[in-house]
Amino acid sequence: MNKVIVITGPTAVGKTKLSIELAKRYNGEIINADAVQVYKGLDIGSAKVTEEEKEDIPHHLFDIKEVDEEYTIYHYQKDCRKLIKEVQGRGKTPILVGGTGLYIKAALYDYKLTEEKETNTYDNLTDEELYNKLLEVDKDIVIDKNNRRRLIRALNYYKENNKSINTNTTNKLLYDAIFIGLTTDRRILYDRVDIMIKEGLLNEVKVFYDKNIRTKPLLNAIGYREIYSYFDGNISLEEAIDKIKQNSRHYAKRQYTFFNHQLPVVWFETDYSNFNNTVEKVINYIENN
Repeated sequence: MNKVIVITGPTAVGKTKLSIELAKRYNGEIINADAVQVYKGLDIGSAKVTEEEKEDIPHHLFDIKEVDEEYTIYHYQKDCRKLIKEVQGRGKTPILVGGTGLYIKAALYDYKLTEEKETNTYDNLTDEELYNKLLEVDKDIVIDKNNRRRLIRALNYYKENNKSINTNTTNKLLYDAIFIGLTTDRRILYDRVDIMIKEGLLNEVKVFYDKNIRTKPLLNAIGYREIYSYFDGNISLEEAIDKIKQNSRHYAKRQYTFFNHQLPVVWFETDYSNFNNTVEKVINYIENN
């Protein structure tokens, strides 16, 4: 198969499991498309694939950076395109897996990116203050004012390029790609948070907290920033868990909005009781398209 397969959707929806099945079926290699999973040690909170789950399928762009190293959409675009070429050169199928829509779009579409030199994180500003600061320079921008990472990137982009980040958009697809989305009941996302806590999310975060590491991946990523706030004594553990659930729900809504407006995703409901049903539906769709 010469296509690039994309599997996307929110956390805990079955992307990893589906990617393994499709890799077996289509002689594939899996390329990470999740902004958090590029970092070493951020495993439980990002639902990163385990060695056992990989089933000896080659996986790329997982655990490639320390949490204090810079890794931007520019770096991802370059790395992902290089890998797609290499995988296809081996006569295999590249399978992008992850929920970071901007990574997927930047890699597969004709986005012209330059290395970002402006790296201000605006830690002294609230999301609302950050949004208002962005409007001062880019008054017509349309952006989710609750998406802090996006706000920071938009403000830095404007300062560096003296133009809106929204001018850097394109619908020109560079690859023959098929976009698969998995969806499920939002309550499953809540259950996933409770599972992450039981699996040891607090201990995972504490390793970094005890070393006083406060970098963007830890302070921006859902599941990590809320636990940091708990360790700082600002909220109780119960409040932190509730905030993770709330923020996960809001993020999932933003993901669906982005995917539906920016990518030609075809959605499939995850059948948790018999996942093979989901796999077969996806395979039927791929082979008929």
